[in-house]
Amino acid sequence: MPISPFDRREFLRLSALAVAAAQTPAFAQTPSSAPSDAAQPAAGPPVKPIGYAAVGLGTISGIFMRACAKSQTAKITALVTGHPDTKGKRFAEMYGIPETSIYTYEQYEKLRDNKDVDAVYIGMPNSMHKEYTIRGAQAGKHVLCEKPMAISSAECRQMTDACRAAGRKLMIAYRVHYEPTHIQARQMIQSGAIGKVQAFEGAFGFNAGSKQWRQTKQYSGGGSLLDVGIYPLNESRWITGEEPVNFTAIASTRDTASGIFSEIEETLAFAVKFPSGIVGSYNCTYGADMPGYLRIHGDRGSLEITHAYDYSGVHLASLGGRNPVDITTPRTVDHFQIEAEYFANCIRTGTDPLTGGEEGFKDLLAMEAIYKAAGTPMA
Repeated sequence: MPISPFDRREFLRLSALAVAAAQTPAFAQTPSSAPSDAAQPAAGPPVKPIGYAAVGLGTISGIFMRACAKSQTAKITALVTGHPDTKGKRFAEMYGIPETSIYTYEQYEKLRDNKDVDAVYIGMPNSMHKEYTIRGAQAGKHVLCEKPMAISSAECRQMTDACRAAGRKLMIAYRVHYEPTHIQARQMIQSGAIGKVQAFEGAFGFNAGSKQWRQTKQYSGGGSLLDVGIYPLNESRWITGEEPVNFTAIASTRDTASGIFSEIEETLAFAVKFPSGIVGSYNCTYGADMPGYLRIHGDRGSLEITHAYDYSGVHLASLGGRNPVDITTPRTVDHFQIEAEYFANCIRTGTDPLTGGEEGFKDLLAMEAIYKAAGTPMA
């Protein structure tokens, strides 16, 4: 399906902004759909990169560190790990970090004295987000925290309050909000391209295979909803600008023999209703490879985002209506690099990020209500 001339121009403009973020040394990218008070590219000569301390050196932090290595405005300058002599030294060599900037969790507060660290990136299990966000802010560092923000809405409030009291910025890593195809989809919907939105359909999941921290309630706080179901839920909230008010949900575990799901559900199906009357139905799982997608149905057409929550290749297509669309984000666009550079520019310009603590708090409120509706409350 071809892209209409208007959509093509707009998408290319958004994609160019994202690519510029990856290649231009003088500024960090800001999506064109951001409010006028969002961080804007700074003119002039190249600036000193914002330094991040990666806290927890698991898979997601590895992706973030590789993204920063490609950037000229965001840089990994310190590491916090429980394995300083193994993981710590290996990553320090990879990214040119002095051994004096490798810290254990017990030494976390010593980041205060490291002038090369402006912010911390929290890539740890969910239940640890609160502690290391609060300790990071109290050590004088801004905080970029992976989602879900925490394992309860009460913890979210504590994190936001601590960052505010310390005068530090807090951003939750909702990379979808900064990704050009998702931005294009949201702009089209809000401009009325598919008419009045009626419903969402979404899903995301993977086959966990073996027990990990994600299936341990002490560390995850819950099941796949917090890890992967949060994506279509959050995007629906972002697109509508509304908070869901009615919830239904069913939790199910088919694998009762392996012990992998002894603490959390294997699969969750849930539905929500927004104040305007828009409804959404979603599925998430740790029991099957469930490709991430979001369908948005309006009274004058429908859109589908596929590969929606992958790290590259996000695809937007029309399923009907007057304006055919078929666009894909170039694989050269790095979601994590855009995200790192965006927050770096917020720090540099003193601007509050678009996905601050309030965004994480609202997702937790919704997820608490979903689990309650399923009869499996989070706490």
